[in-house]
Amino acid sequence: MSHPVVSIVIPAYNGAALIGETLASLGAQTLTDWEALVVDDCSSDDTRALVRGWPDRRVRLIENAVNGGPVTTRNRGFAEARGRYLAGLDQDDLCRPERLARQVAYLEANPDVVLAGAQTEQLVEGRVLPMDYAAHTTPDLIRWLSWIENPLAWSTVMVRGDVARRLEPFTRPEILYAEDFDLYHRIVAFGRIARLDEPLLIYRQHAGGASKRFIAQMRASATRVLADAHTALLGDAAGDIAGLLVRHNMGGLPVPDGATLRRLGRAIAVLQGAYLRQVAPDQESVTLIRWETARRWRQLARTALRSGRVTLADVLASRPPHLGLGYAGVDDLLRWRAIGLVRRFRPGIPVDQT
Repeated sequence: MSHPVVSIVIPAYNGAALIGETLASLGAQTLTDWEALVVDDCSSDDTRALVRGWPDRRVRLIENAVNGGPVTTRNRGFAEARGRYLAGLDQDDLCRPERLARQVAYLEANPDVVLAGAQTEQLVEGRVLPMDYAAHTTPDLIRWLSWIENPLAWSTVMVRGDVARRLEPFTRPEILYAEDFDLYHRIVAFGRIARLDEPLLIYRQHAGGASKRFIAQMRASATRVLADAHTALLGDAAGDIAGLLVRHNMGGLPVPDGATLRRLGRAIAVLQGAYLRQVAPDQESVTLIRWETARRWRQLARTALRSGRVTLADVLASRPPHLGLGYAGVDDLLRWRAIGLVRRFRPGIPVDQT
């Protein structure tokens, strides 16, 4: 039996309402040599019956005997996948028709890249909208962003099969809900990670998604990933800094005070300096790294000032020197501070009214 070019692994649990659209998006792919392994984790709805009766023979159902959770379910699918390339996809996301073809072509043209994601759009209440990922990337930018946040949507990821089969396990069950983030850190031992800047996936935003239901576990696991990654550089402070990055840079929560903002600013500057020395990116990547880091610092300052928890002096004192004001003007800072003052004395005012 010949092996397909791509194996797509879809963990499924009570996904009958949405998985049909996901499978239909695979049927529309311009690259036709693929298999889809839907691994059902003991669903109590009609997921198994729907997949079992799916008319496209390239779709194969694998049934767990007992509920094992999303990581072990995904790992089972990857263990049985036969493709030269292995692609991730969640049961509720939608692939653009060119997704598989574009990623295969990129990986074949870039043998130093072992994992490639893609730009992502989101489906919100029937509307397809952009997401706040970097518009333009290089592999060195993606790797830098992995030092401070999760830079890729899992459902866009494609991995070289020979590399995936060298990882044991493929994703670690103990890093639940951040196992993809952990994978990006582990797989760089084999080659580079990259992202295609063309939007090739529509990420479905809905209340039932794991990113909405398991935020606490996701943050704890992501903190562990970053703490492990930065212990050699930050020592005993790695865990605390990782928590700050996850809560405030990744999670968008306002910092509680000026001292925390200053600590976070210093940590980002230390990490970026170490990354530039260690990796020595080309000039295009350096420009993008500084731009994207400054954009994140702007958002940290904006959220902090609008919350009313920090002052303008705190923001000016805590910014890393090379980030300036994070591409925010003085008028922006004054406006955000005014909003923060109002919210400080009238805390019940909703965000969308300020």
